[in-house]
Amino acid sequence: MPIKIPNDLPAVKTLQDENIFVMTQTRATSQDIRPLQILILNLMPKKIETETQLSRLLGNTPLQVDLTLIRTSSHQSKNTSEEHLLAFYKTFDDVKDLYFDGMVITGAPVEHLPFEEVEYWDELCAIMEWTKTHVHSTFHICWGAQAALYYHFGIQKQPLPEKMFGIFAHEVEYKRSILFRGFDDVFMVPHSRHTGILREDVEAHPEVHILASSEKAGIYAMMTKKGKQIFITGHSEYDALTLQSEYLRDLSQGKPISVPENYYPDDNPENAPRVTWRSHANLLYSNWLNYFVYQTTPFHLEKIKESEEEAT
Repeated sequence: MPIKIPNDLPAVKTLQDENIFVMTQTRATSQDIRPLQILILNLMPKKIETETQLSRLLGNTPLQVDLTLIRTSSHQSKNTSEEHLLAFYKTFDDVKDLYFDGMVITGAPVEHLPFEEVEYWDELCAIMEWTKTHVHSTFHICWGAQAALYYHFGIQKQPLPEKMFGIFAHEVEYKRSILFRGFDDVFMVPHSRHTGILREDVEAHPEVHILASSEKAGIYAMMTKKGKQIFITGHSEYDALTLQSEYLRDLSQGKPISVPENYYPDDNPENAPRVTWRSHANLLYSNWLNYFVYQTTPFHLEKIKESEEEAT
C-alpha cells in the first residue's frame, strides 16, 4: 500500500526518485474505494488447480477483490467436471457487457498447434479485442501471453530445441518498473513450455516494453503503456508440486522429458522439491493489483471504455 504524505513535503520527490510509491494528500482524499472486479479466463485443463493458485496470489493483499471465472464455450473441458463448470464458471457471453478492473488470461497446453488451429482461437481473439475497451489492465500468462503478443502485435512464438522446464534465475532489466518494485536483484521463476518469444521480434515493436528476463529462459515480462497489457512468459503462480506432477505425467506417458532444472536439491527427483519463487510470485501479483489496477482504474468502470478511446 502507498504511504500518504503532505503534497509539498520535500520527501515526495526523493521517494519518487527512489521508486517508492507515495500518494499525496490531495490524491488520498479524492479516492473512491470499492472492491476490485477481476476476471479470470481459465484455459488450463485442470481448472480447479489453476483457479486455486491464482486465487491464493490475488487474495494476498489488503485490497478487496471480487473474482469472476469464465471459460471458453467453443471447447469442452475434459479434466474438470461439468458440475463444477456450471456452478462456478460463466462464458464470455455472460460478461461481455460488463467492465472489469483487471483480467488474467491463463496459459494452455496447446503450444504445439499454430494459433489459428486452436479450437477456441476465434473466441479468444474476440475476448482479447474486448479487453481493450472493457478491462483496465490485462495480465497474460505463458501461452496466454504468446497468444496475446501474436494477436495484438503479430509476434510469433518460436519452437525451442527442448522443453524449457524448471526454475530459472531472472533479473529486472527496467529498474524503474513498478511491476517489479521490491524485487531482489535475482529472482526465481518456474517455466514449463516448448516455445518462446525472440527478443528481436519484441524489440521491433516499441510499444511493447521488456521489463525482466533470464539468461537461460529468455524474456520473462513485457508490458504496454501504463500496464494496459502485461505479458508473463513463466508460471509464477505454480504450487510447490506442479512441476513434479508434470514431470511424472510425462514420464508415465513415455514422453521425452528431463528432470526440471533447479527444482529438486542436487537435481535428484528422489529429493523433495524446493520452493524458491513463492515470495516473488506474491509480490508480482500484489504489485499488479496495487499499481496497475487499484491506483489507476476509474471508480465508475464504464469509463474504462472512454479512457481507451481517448488514448487512441
